[in-house]
Amino acid sequence: MLEERNTMSRLYFVFVVFYFTAILVFTVYLRSSNNRIFYKLCTCRVEQSRLKQELGTKQLLLEGLINPAAVSQRFDELNTND
Repeated sequence: MLEERNTMSRLYFVFVVFYFTAILVFTVYLRSSNNRIFYKLCTCRVEQSRLKQELGTKQLLLEGLINPAAVSQRFDELNTND
């Protein structure tokens, strides 16, 4: 009876140690995946900001090309070169 109780208490101890070890490993995994996701999010935001700046630059260039004043100025330059 005493031997059976020792065996049960050892199994219980092993179970508790295994349980806490599993929880700690899972916590470390969640934390590292959280860091990876945060890094990826920051990278995407920086890329999005860069693309917005590039788009704004191209829009300004396009507006400068299709602006009526700029078009008439180019026509005047073409007419004076002839």
